Amino acid sequence: MRRIGLATLVALGVTTATASAQTPPPAPTPTPPPAPAPAKATLEVSAQDTLSGAALTGRSFTARVVMKPFVPNETAVLRVYRGSKKIRVKTLTFKPVNGGAAGVATLKVKSGKPGRLSLRASHRATPALATAVAKTVRLEAVRPYAASGSRGAAVRILQAKLAAMKYRVPRTGVFDGGTANAVMAWRKMAGLSRTYVASADVFSGLLAGKGQFKVRHPGDGRHVEARISKQVFALIEGGKVRQIYHTSTGAPATPTIRGKFRVYRKDPGTNAKGMVDSVYFIRGYAIHGYSSVPPYNASHGCLRVPIPNAREIFNWLQLGNVVWVEE
Repeated sequence: MRRIGLATLVALGVTTATASAQTPPPAPTPTPPPAPAPAKATLEVSAQDTLSGAALTGRSFTARVVMKPFVPNETAVLRVYRGSKKIRVKTLTFKPVNGGAAGVATLKVKSGKPGRLSLRASHRATPALATAVAKTVRLEAVRPYAASGSRGAAVRILQAKLAAMKYRVPRTGVFDGGTANAVMAWRKMAGLSRTYVASADVFSGLLAGKGQFKVRHPGDGRHVEARISKQVFALIEGGKVRQIYHTSTGAPATPTIRGKFRVYRKDPGTNAKGMVDSVYFIRGYAIHGYSSVPPYNASHGCLRVPIPNAREIFNWLQLGNVVWVEE
C-alpha cells in the first residue's frame, strides 16, 4: 500500500481550504414588500319611489346603494327586514357614475304586509376595499287605505302628501272632516270618482304626482282661480299655488257666472242666509263658508267652502284681488 507523504497531505489541505474559501455564500432571499392596505370604502342606502318615507304594501319601491370609491367587481349585500324577519337578501354589483368616483346599484323591494322595514347594506373587506357598513334606512310599509276615523301611519302619509301638493288638510294623523274634504278635492282634480275615501288609487295617484293644480293666470298676483268642471278653487300668489279647496259652485238652475272679477266687499260672520265670512266678487256672488258643501255644483251661484276654511280665505283675500271663475 502506497503511503501519502506529509507534504502531499499538506498540499491537499491547502488546496481544499483555498477552494473552500473561494466559494461565495448563498444570496439571502429578498423579503417581499408588504401588500398595500385596502382602500377605505363608504356605503349609503336610500329608499326611492316612496310616499313621505313610507312604502305601500304590494307596491315596489327602489332601494339605491352607493359605494365610494367604485372598484370593478366589488359587491355589497343588501338585507331587507320587516320587523325582525329577513324578507330579502341580495348581492349587488355596482355601475360606475361620476367618472368612476362612485358606484351605484339598485334593487326593487316589495312588502306584501304592513310593518316596519329596515334596509341594511354591507361590504366585507377584500384586498382592494375595506369593510363598509351603511347606516340603516327605516321606513313604514302601510296598507294604502284610509277613511273616516282612520289614524296612524297611512293617514299621516296621506296628509303630508296632500299638504305638499297644497291641498288644505289638517296634519293631525286622524282622518277627520278636513282630511275628507282634501281627499275629495284631490279626487276631483285627478278625475277619480267623487268619494271621501282614500283608497289604493288615491295613494298610487299621489305617488305618481297626479292631481296637480295648474296656474292659468300667473301675472295676476294674489288671486283666486276657480274651476267649475272640477269643483275646486285655489288661492294663487306670484304664480304659485298657496292652497287648494273643495268647493261647490252654482247648480244648473243658478249657475256661477264665468269670467274675471275683483273682490269688492268682505262681510265677516254669518248672515241671514247662513253665509259665513263672505268675500264678494260680483253682485251677490261670494266665496263663503256654508254648512253644506257637496261634491257637485249645488249653490245659488256662489263658491261654497267648508265653514272651517272660510275665515282663513276671508283673511287671505284683499279688496281688489282678482277672482277667476272658469270651466
